[in-house]
Parts: sequence; C-alpha cells; structure tokens
Amino acid sequence: MTNIVILISGRGSNMQAIVEAAIPEARIAAVIANRADASGLAWAAQRGIATAVLDHKAFDGRDAFDAALAELIDSHAPDLVVLAGFMRILTPGFVNHYAGRLVNIHPSLLPAFTGLHTHERALAEGVKFAGCTVHFVTAELDHGPIIAQAVVPVLEDDTADTLAARILKEEHRLYPEAVRLFAQGRLAIDQGRVRVAKA
Repeated sequence: MTNIVILISGRGSNMQAIVEAAIPEARIAAVIANRADASGLAWAAQRGIATAVLDHKAFDGRDAFDAALAELIDSHAPDLVVLAGFMRILTPGFVNHYAGRLVNIHPSLLPAFTGLHTHERALAEGVKFAGCTVHFVTAELDHGPIIAQAVVPVLEDDTADTLAARILKEEHRLYPEAVRLFAQGRLAIDQGRVRVAKA
C-alpha cells in the first residue's frame, strides 16, 4: 500500500479527484494545508482523512517553514507527496528530501508557460493547444521529469476562464491516473525521463 500525503492551499479540487478515484494500491494518509481557511480540509475531514494546518506566516522564512512541513509530512511515513494547488515555492532542501516521491500538476504543457498566469499567456501567444502536466518536482520551479500530459484545443473564443475550466477537467482525470501509476510501482526515472512500465 502506497502512503500518500497531499498538500493543498485552497479547495483542493485535484485532491478531491485523487481521493474519489479510490486507487486500490493507495492510502491517503493525510491532507495538509498552509492556510486554515483552505476549504479542502473540511472536505477531507468529512471523509475520515487526517488533516493538519501549518501556517507559513507563523515561521521566520521559507527554510524554517519547509523544515517544519517536512517533519509534519514525515510523521505520516509517506511514500508519495502530492502537491494539489499548494501555493508555495519550496526550498531545494525540501525538494531534495522528497526526490523521486514528490509530484505536482501544472496547468500547461511543460516546459511551456511555467509559473503563474499560464492561460492568459497561452492565449496571448496564440497557441492552438494547451493542457496540463504531471511531473516529479525538482528545485527548478515547474520543471522536472514529466509523468503524463493531457492536451486540449484552444478555441477561437476562449478566455482565460473557459480555457482554465476545460484544462481543469483534464487535470481531474490525469492526476489520479499518474498517482495510480506511482502506486502500482510502474514509474521509473531514467536519465531525466520517466519510463512507464506496462501493467
């Protein structure tokens, strides 16, 4: 059984998708937020999942927060740490501590449009396709070996909101599938690329 800790900052819609996927090989050990008002905490608690809040504002700097966060995560003995709308830039020390077992989803086809305002930037560039990427996290923001991607067409009348909504549907499908592959022991990083073993 793969023990999973999920980090959120808000409603955690990707967290919900992963929980609802009910992956047989996975157990959601805890959901942790850096904001007490993250609505995803109540959703998780209602389903019997352990929850915790670690307010980053209570710490003197990024290193102190990340050290405390790692200690809290490790108390749940995770095999995998899942970032699901966790709006914090993580320190290299934290990322290295979870190397090969820390994943994120980003609402673009990485390596395009890293960082914020991805949909607005995609529309401004006139791209014909957009999407989302699940990847292993490295110290470089929105980089790391790509596990899976989903593609959606960019429509002529798209706004940032309509594009975001269409991509979010794909996120909710893609992220649980990527977590399932990890839980099944089918992912391996080989020279910076993710190889997926057949079932």
